[in-house]
Amino acid sequence: MLDLHHIFAMQKRALFFLLALCALGWGFTPYQTVFAGITIGAFFGTYNFWILVRRMEKFDRSISEGKKIGSLGTALRFASGVAAVAIAISLPNYFHLISTVIGLMIPYVFLFVERIVSHVRNR
Repeated sequence: MLDLHHIFAMQKRALFFLLALCALGWGFTPYQTVFAGITIGAFFGTYNFWILVRRMEKFDRSISEGKKIGSLGTALRFASGVAAVAIAISLPNYFHLISTVIGLMIPYVFLFVERIVSHVRNR
């Protein structure tokens, strides 16, 4: 199984391709708010995934050292998701709310697809 840093690096690479597609969509289609919403959602979703990677490392280190196990940062990731939605709600002329929520889930979709591809390759 790949380590978390390698998975996160692949996530960032996929995010850059997504952002390039969103920039093209924002520039050449009349759906600018939708593509802007996907972009801000993907940024916050990647931030959430980064928090998860960082907390998982801390969690693993705590278990290996026999220390007390801390939280995995659920509240912080939830708050960042709320912040993304709050931005979309407060600026509806610039960001589409539903596409922001979809953008928040994109890193997890990338992770799911990567796991399927990894499973098929190692079979």
